[in-house]
Amino acid sequence: MKAKNQLPPLTPLTSPWMHKVMQSPTTIYQLMEEYGSPLNIHHIAPFFNNYTEYKTVFESYDLKHLVLFARKANKCQGFVEATKSSGMGVDTASYQELKQCIELGIQPEKLVVTAAIKSRKLIELAVKNSIVIILDNNDECELVQSVAEQLNMDAKVGVRVSGFSFKGSKLYSRFGFDIEGVADLVLNHFGKAKSLNRLVYCGIHFHLNGYSIDQRGEALHQSLDLALRLGLSGYKTHFIDMGGGLLINYLKKKSQWTHFIQTLQLAVQGKHREITFQNQGLGFSMIEEKLQGELNTYPYFNDKTKAVFLNGILSYSNRAGQSCADRIKAQGIEIRMEPGRSLLDQTGMTIAKVIFRKKDTLGNWLVGLEMNMTQMHSSSADFLLDPFILNQNQKDNEENTEVFFTGAYCLERDILLKRKIALNQLPAIGDLVVFVNTAGYMMHFFETEAHLFDLAKNLFFKPNNETVKFSDFKID
Repeated sequence: MKAKNQLPPLTPLTSPWMHKVMQSPTTIYQLMEEYGSPLNIHHIAPFFNNYTEYKTVFESYDLKHLVLFARKANKCQGFVEATKSSGMGVDTASYQELKQCIELGIQPEKLVVTAAIKSRKLIELAVKNSIVIILDNNDECELVQSVAEQLNMDAKVGVRVSGFSFKGSKLYSRFGFDIEGVADLVLNHFGKAKSLNRLVYCGIHFHLNGYSIDQRGEALHQSLDLALRLGLSGYKTHFIDMGGGLLINYLKKKSQWTHFIQTLQLAVQGKHREITFQNQGLGFSMIEEKLQGELNTYPYFNDKTKAVFLNGILSYSNRAGQSCADRIKAQGIEIRMEPGRSLLDQTGMTIAKVIFRKKDTLGNWLVGLEMNMTQMHSSSADFLLDPFILNQNQKDNEENTEVFFTGAYCLERDILLKRKIALNQLPAIGDLVVFVNTAGYMMHFFETEAHLFDLAKNLFFKPNNETVKFSDFKID
């Protein structure tokens, strides 16, 4: 095969613990026998390391801060337990998430409720435990007021804000109140002798789509302006929460990422052989013989990640030359954030067993895995990392094989990776396929029990010595 026509690789960044596990296939097979396929395996150490990166940045600016783990990104209780010893908090998005955190002994001041849909049951739990509720709309305001009146308690609340101005346009979000009306909402309705007299204003919350440092910097400055305006009327802003969405890097080489995008574009234009299932463009398409669209996946290669990304926001200056960090400190506000994916960077991997191999009617090799598309899926158009294959028998001089991995749902679209993957040999029945760095949003966010399939088991790797043993894995 000519080099120029080869499939573009996307080599993932990995951690030593992942290779330690992969180098112990006998133990993995024991785990598969006990718990089934697929398995989600986690390791807690990178979670602490990622938090330390953020903590160090905040401390370098001498800012009062709180990092809240976005619970929705991974359902394992082990990560919630880890927040207790680290000083982190937890961002909860459902009744069960909040209930579990309370039962685990997470302090109320380290919890927040940001659920998109807030039931009366959830609000009652939050109010009874003095946990801040982030308000999204007028109906929520009235519901929280009603619950607080019924319980004869005050409710701590923050206001979710959207509609920030950026380069002459509003940044759209379906969530939150337009920033232009937030001051009037708080000043005219919150407080004694007003319609929402049981709501105690505590702070401002926002979350932006995309991954722009400049947009976040502008939103933070506009939130600080709002806090100043409210403060003049006696409404103290104790915190500003800038949500999550801080970038991480999944790939070893920028050149591979650039080459993949270029090759995908050529394939969609018919200038290169197909590199995805049925030549899916992952956001690119041909319209009137012109390439249109943009890549609709996570940006898998990034050089401004985690601490660098956060530092970029805090150092972002307004027109007066004031940085976000300087203004936050001067106004005595606690800065908060709610990372999910970035706290879970390098903490997990998903392992599945090969069940069959076949050629489809177009001559493509399909390798069926004992898992389904919901067990490694997020809102992204595809998961763009090369997997690792643990072959039971390594064959020398085997001809390279290109495959698609398929799942267990009775759907034509249950293709686990839309990319065609080049392997040094065709996997055998019983071989294992390892997808790395899947803990953040990939394992659980869309996982279902359709077909009455069991949900994947979640294990934590807790090594005790150099040899990886079955006893080193604890079920969550």
